[in-house]
Amino acid sequence: MSKKFDVIVIGGGPAGMMAAITAAVNGSQVALFEKNKRLGKKLLMTGGGRCNVTNNRPVDDLIVHIPGNGRFLYSTFSQFDNQDVMNFFSERGVALKEEDHGRIFPVSDKSATIVNTLKEELEKLSVELHFKEPVEKIISDGASIQGVRTSEGDYSAKSVVVTTGGITYPSTGSQGDGYRFAKSVGHHVTPLYPTESPIFLTDEFVSAKLLQGLSLQDVNLSVIDEKNKTIASHEMDLLFTHFGISGPAALRCSSFVNQLLRTQETVTLKLDCFPQKTAADLMEEIRERSSASTKQLKNALAGFLPERLLLFFLEKSGISEQSYAQTSKEQLEKFVSYCKNWSLTANKTFGLEKSFVTGGGVELKEINPKELASKKIPDLFFAGEVLDVNGYTGGYNITTAFCTGYVAGIHAAYHAFA
Repeated sequence: MSKKFDVIVIGGGPAGMMAAITAAVNGSQVALFEKNKRLGKKLLMTGGGRCNVTNNRPVDDLIVHIPGNGRFLYSTFSQFDNQDVMNFFSERGVALKEEDHGRIFPVSDKSATIVNTLKEELEKLSVELHFKEPVEKIISDGASIQGVRTSEGDYSAKSVVVTTGGITYPSTGSQGDGYRFAKSVGHHVTPLYPTESPIFLTDEFVSAKLLQGLSLQDVNLSVIDEKNKTIASHEMDLLFTHFGISGPAALRCSSFVNQLLRTQETVTLKLDCFPQKTAADLMEEIRERSSASTKQLKNALAGFLPERLLLFFLEKSGISEQSYAQTSKEQLEKFVSYCKNWSLTANKTFGLEKSFVTGGGVELKEINPKELASKKIPDLFFAGEVLDVNGYTGGYNITTAFCTGYVAGIHAAYHAFA
């Protein structure tokens, strides 16, 4: 077993595997250290075990779907982007398919297909794999990088790439090691917070379990700040739970909720159940359904909304036992306001240990965006979730990991021979 390398990569997730492969392709003798007994433990869990490899959108659209400092990645994507990710796997015999919203999966529907392909490439390139050997520290004299230290001893390297992930799902090994390494050599780490996380609500209907288990399709959920300004808005599906809300719309709003909760105790969310219709459209639809009927509104409007939500809104408006003829225009407007502009109150999300993605990370002002190299200390590189970059679910975070891994790997190899 060698103790001297050109490039050492810390962390065997998507960013680390791609960094090690790219450094090796570019002529470096590479070692990859992974604290687990196998590679890609978290990657195996992604996409419901199917692995959402990337997303087939134009780069500008990718950036939009990476709300956590996505613009920092323009330089990365100019060197290696989502199309290159797809080509990488296709060239190695992995058949890919596109599903809704541009999401790309292996045809096998198995994350193991992706992880095994990466592992085979690492082995083919003679990357030295160190399993169950956690890196304890980066060895540095403050002016340059010398290597890393593990319980097995010291390993020297001309370049070190940190790809340790965030701190979500700590059981996979994502326990914040990279932030500790970064701080140890003078880097700053921005505040960490959960993103892509279910949201807790304080509203009474939650504790009463009136809507638990109810799912809504294609609704619009918005995050509103204390100045009544819309911070984020997403038209997707939503699920009511025993604690609040989950589903794609809630997950996408969660990072914005957490950022506002730093300075306020609760956050207002607005739910529009009919984003493609105006209030006037709904008033007319209610009139057409109900005006000629003597039935109570809850019967005349059957199918207008899911039954439990319809009854809930009618009761909140005080008209659940009335017919259309018995209902005033003001009462109907109140009901429509619930349909279009229902206020919910959030006070927290799931913690980092149960969230999909970590927000915050190594301060980007201290990273060269072209090389993903440290501005603090030569020959140190960062890639993946350890950086202060985060995207929505849908293949965006894995894309970031693969692409930043590639860029860090190629420049780490270049610096090793400079």
